Amino acid sequence: MDKEKLTGILKSAILLELKGEAFYRKVAETSEIQEIKKIFGIMAKEEVLHAKILRDKYTELSRSNKISDTKLPDNKEDSAADYVLSETIRSQIEAAGFEAAAISAAIDMESKAIELYSKSADDATDAGVKELFNWLADWERGHHKLLFDLDRDLRERIWNDNQFWPF
Repeated sequence: MDKEKLTGILKSAILLELKGEAFYRKVAETSEIQEIKKIFGIMAKEEVLHAKILRDKYTELSRSNKISDTKLPDNKEDSAADYVLSETIRSQIEAAGFEAAAISAAIDMESKAIELYSKSADDATDAGVKELFNWLADWERGHHKLLFDLDRDLRERIWNDNQFWPF
């Protein structure tokens, strides 16, 4: 991958992470559900970490025309993806409420991030760049799974409550 293309990807990725952080922080501040505040707060912090790593890589690329291998943080440490969703949180979220809408919007954001990082990893010719984008894609997949599972549970609860099941 040439420097110009990689520079463009890094700029897009930094912006994507900053938008995610702002969105997740706002949801954490706005929600009245403590578990949602915690989950989205953790996700906001994770997006800050991602943006910092990407900025560092951008700076390195600008100065040396390459990106060196980096010791990337473990995806498992205090990750929102590992947050256990209790029945309490599921019962507190209204299917048509603010939190449910935020979860849907966040799923879309995470899908875009996964797509960008996966494609960038596939296109990368440098092992360090490939590792960076695969690491980011994996982390965002964890966010996506958490949100998707919660959204599915909410949808199924509404279907049950309204007898939408065909059997």
